[in-house]
Amino acid sequence: MPMTKSNQAYELLEEMITFQDLAPGSMVSESILVELTGMGRSPVREALQRLANDKMIEIYPSKGILIKPISVETQLKLLEVRRFIGEYTNRMAACRATMEHRKEMLQIIDELNKIEQMDQLKMLFKLLKRIHQLTILAAQNEYLDLVLSPLQGLARRFWLAHLDNRAEELKKVAHLYAVKLHAISCSDENAAGAASLNINNYFTEYTYKTLSGIVKL
Repeated sequence: MPMTKSNQAYELLEEMITFQDLAPGSMVSESILVELTGMGRSPVREALQRLANDKMIEIYPSKGILIKPISVETQLKLLEVRRFIGEYTNRMAACRATMEHRKEMLQIIDELNKIEQMDQLKMLFKLLKRIHQLTILAAQNEYLDLVLSPLQGLARRFWLAHLDNRAEELKKVAHLYAVKLHAISCSDENAAGAASLNINNYFTEYTYKTLSGIVKL
């Protein structure tokens, strides 16, 4: 996707929401977001419409923008949907990926293998977004992106909000995605499908572990 001003504003705001620079449940004004991003009102407004479609915010005319709260129930629901569509997408990517797609996947695997420290969290976040984009490109069906992009963004947001033992979890996630990319790059449809299910299993188990911690409190 071309990096227009609207896309730049979207990337900035999504990162602020994901890393809770904009707190879940808070109300903010459009003018504040214009100031925070350093972008014009029009690109910010366009970005906000996309974020509303992604279910990350709700827009209330004349009142402001609600940063949607993070919910265990929502996370479990979206993981149900992502499980099956994600598996299908990865299988299609393994079947349809071009040599250029496979080459870039191998490069990303090298970068994932370097994820070892807590301060590399934002690097991993950017890599996961690129992996999603590349997988969609390799699957050669842009309609999959309409369903998966909001699910991916919300799932990453929940995980980051409840992240514990950061160094350990970063390594786990980096490894899971490296296995997925390796399977796709080798045109192994079954392994790619299995890798997708393993990723979904990880996030589902992490969600239940989070829920268990909340209940104990």
